[in-house]
Amino acid sequence: MTKSGELEPGPDIIVRRIQGDGVWARVSSVGEIGERPFLLVAGIGVSSHYFEQLAPHLVQFGPVHALDLPGFGGVPHARHALSISQFAEMVGKTIDDLGLEDPVIVGHSMGTQICTELAAARPELTTLVLISPVIDASARIVPVQALRFLRAGLQEPFRVQLLAVVAYLTCGFGWFFKILPRMMSYPIERTAAGVRASTLVIRGEHDAVCPRPWVAQLSGAFSRAVDVVEVEGAAHSVMHAHAREVAGLCVRHASGAPAEGDDEGAVRGNAEGSDHGGIAVVRELPKQKASLSPTEAAKAVVDEVEGAAIEFKGNKTDDDRLVELGREQQAEARARGLNRE
Repeated sequence: MTKSGELEPGPDIIVRRIQGDGVWARVSSVGEIGERPFLLVAGIGVSSHYFEQLAPHLVQFGPVHALDLPGFGGVPHARHALSISQFAEMVGKTIDDLGLEDPVIVGHSMGTQICTELAAARPELTTLVLISPVIDASARIVPVQALRFLRAGLQEPFRVQLLAVVAYLTCGFGWFFKILPRMMSYPIERTAAGVRASTLVIRGEHDAVCPRPWVAQLSGAFSRAVDVVEVEGAAHSVMHAHAREVAGLCVRHASGAPAEGDDEGAVRGNAEGSDHGGIAVVRELPKQKASLSPTEAAKAVVDEVEGAAIEFKGNKTDDDRLVELGREQQAEARARGLNRE
């Protein structure tokens, strides 16, 4: 960060492939030094772009590695649907191939299932962050979850809605509906009992997909105490529109600090219908504004769209270098037009 607290523009991004059994994943890495590496796993259908706001706030503390798993983010899918366990194996192989030493594992939505499965299988992992975990055990019905997702989506900023549309079109509805039953039926609360890692659960205030009673129930399923935090004003993709709040929570959790936050941040509240103690509520931080002229803002938008086109071409031509260049250009443009929406 600069002395004024603004993000540094456009860090270099390195794109690599992680080879699995007949499939591969893409990992986009930024940063080389810091306390500990972060490994980010997105949800069903979407790409690592969902972490585009979070990663720049984490990289000042350690290298950040964001995954596009098979079938997502322009990565080809397998012939047959992969299970949550198979996705978790790909994440584990990423840790091994990159030589990461006890990374902070961060999952969002279906990514929380994958990361919980990974943490249960690898007890040497010590730090786990679950953002908007799914699926609520009392509502494992597709129509109910679809309605909840739409309700939560209406609370998201336009940028997140746009990312979702692009991601789902890129993923393809055929692959999406192959994976959906695996996500819907996965019993994350059972797997949680085998997790030894220190765990933080984060939800957004307006997240209908991940309601308060559910996160309270899930937190009670872990074998050790779990911190549960709610971010005011946020919805399902809390780590995007509220990246600074989530990054602060991740870093504090990785350092072993309590989830209550600092004097500016959090108050305590009780989970509705819960017998598992309180939920820390983190206040929404003021929005950051970019001091760009209309011409500069327009140029940032054009550059970002051009970068997205370069990445798209890289996906279509199977050229990781183009994907890397496109992502770098988008990151640099976003840094200039930070929170312009």
